[in-house]
Amino acid sequence: MKKPQIPLDELRAQVEACHACPLADGRTQTVFGDGNPNARVLFVGEAPGKNEDLQGVPFVGKAGQNLNALLEIAGLNREDVFIANVLKCRPPGNRDPRPEEIQVCTPFLREQTRTIDPEFIVTLGNFATKFILKTEVGITRLHGTLKMAGRFKVFPIYHPAAAIYDRSKWEALEQDFAYLGELLKRE
Repeated sequence: MKKPQIPLDELRAQVEACHACPLADGRTQTVFGDGNPNARVLFVGEAPGKNEDLQGVPFVGKAGQNLNALLEIAGLNREDVFIANVLKCRPPGNRDPRPEEIQVCTPFLREQTRTIDPEFIVTLGNFATKFILKTEVGITRLHGTLKMAGRFKVFPIYHPAAAIYDRSKWEALEQDFAYLGELLKRE
């Protein structure tokens, strides 16, 4: 028997009430996710940054500006997709997520995924890619390739913040988003 889906509003309330790890103590607010609850494409990043923690919305800083520009290349906009993160609270100093934090937080992402039921999951960066694909292979080798995780088509892409620190990644990001747009038209 199929497990019933949890409505996103109910799931958001569960995230807001969560104090299962120390990240809850340092957050301004949770960053549940944002976008179309019936999206064909779910974007999954690593964790909220400072701006996201302040606003409660994923990808609103410089990386978010990059993501918006890249979505256009794929023929998408934020209203078409749903954007979430593996973690729902900001790690202090934007440090990498710890395994125990990922373990505590990922049931929320799994439920979001079940409820949204996207056709494609686009992983942004190493952490999201390794988590979704259950692999140790890094984003440098996997970006721009279509994979499967259960019934989901998974498309790993560099994190949009990567181009802030390494401009050479911008071309790869543009190419990967252009290919994503082609995949969406074909399917």
